[in-house]
Amino acid sequence: MTHKTALIAIAALLVAAGAAYVAFDRLGGSPNSPALKAAAEKAPAEPKADAKAATAGKGEAKGGPGGGPVPVAVVKLVPTAVQEDLPAVGSLRSNESVMLRPEVSGRIATIGFRDGQAVRRGDVLIGLDASLQEAEVVKARAELDLAQSNLKRTEDLARKNFVSGSAQEQAASNAQVAAANLKLAEARLAKMRLAAPFDGVAGIRSVSVGDYVREGADLVNLEDIGTLKVDYRLPERAFEQVRVGLPVEVVADALPNERFAGTVEAINPRIDAGGRSLEVRARLANRGGNLRPGMFVRVRTIVGSRADALLVPEEAIVPAGGDFYVFRVIDRDGQKVAQRVKVRPGVRRDGKVELADGVAAGDLVVTAGSRLSRDGQPVRVVEPAGKG
Repeated sequence: MTHKTALIAIAALLVAAGAAYVAFDRLGGSPNSPALKAAAEKAPAEPKADAKAATAGKGEAKGGPGGGPVPVAVVKLVPTAVQEDLPAVGSLRSNESVMLRPEVSGRIATIGFRDGQAVRRGDVLIGLDASLQEAEVVKARAELDLAQSNLKRTEDLARKNFVSGSAQEQAASNAQVAAANLKLAEARLAKMRLAAPFDGVAGIRSVSVGDYVREGADLVNLEDIGTLKVDYRLPERAFEQVRVGLPVEVVADALPNERFAGTVEAINPRIDAGGRSLEVRARLANRGGNLRPGMFVRVRTIVGSRADALLVPEEAIVPAGGDFYVFRVIDRDGQKVAQRVKVRPGVRRDGKVELADGVAAGDLVVTAGSRLSRDGQPVRVVEPAGKG
């Protein structure tokens, strides 16, 4: 039984090995399999290496993958007037700003404004309960009337020699004291009313009628925003360029499409030793009330102007390491080619950059050319040259 079982196992292994070989041959594992032969018959013939190299070299020689000069857009450099400025960032401030605070403690009796309302100078914005102070004024006025009456009667008697001179002096002194007491009572009464010290716009109050407030508590802010101040800093090297009266241009990030004109109003005579900067204050009209105190703004101080600047779009500048280049279109042996020129950027304005050197008026500078990559590459201008 043992011998017979071994023979059966060997026969089963031989059958399995034969089936695996047939399957491997049909699936393409053998070099002579039908699958590999069919794939070889269907594959296209590969071009020769020499022919491919010749074709690539021919296209490269003509300047572009399509076999011709690279198409480019250009701009013609013409002298343009530009303003020389000193850029900075700053913050807007109200022309006048105050936080109303009571000088005495008391309970709020009246509120004479609405949040955000424009008010006039002298308008009573908040009134504290002044019943005691009003009574003191009435009392002081009555005492003054009595003292003045006594003084008048004493003066009449003194003229008739019925009273001494010292009695007359005492009556005059009492009248003066009564007058002083009246002024003191009126001053105390005035402190119970908080009036607007200038024309402006009231802020948002933090109290209500009936609140008891301590002296010095913040009640409401008042802002004069008809005219605004902008405070900013410039590097100390700009000290000789900046002076009072220079025009400034202000742009707020909240209003990127609007520009506001102002004038330098004051320059701090002291240089900040910490940041080596110069503090400057300008003033600008806030017509329409679009600007608000506290806004972040960008400031240009105009220090001069030139009429011979050569401007190109920013995309024409090609940075390389720490240098900057442009491609200039020139004629070479009857063919237009791109010449790479090192330039020095100058003033930047509205998406354009001044080329301070390296080019001249009348030059054609490439502004667009996706496959332009090397000096001397043949090019073809695809649109008329415009102004810089």
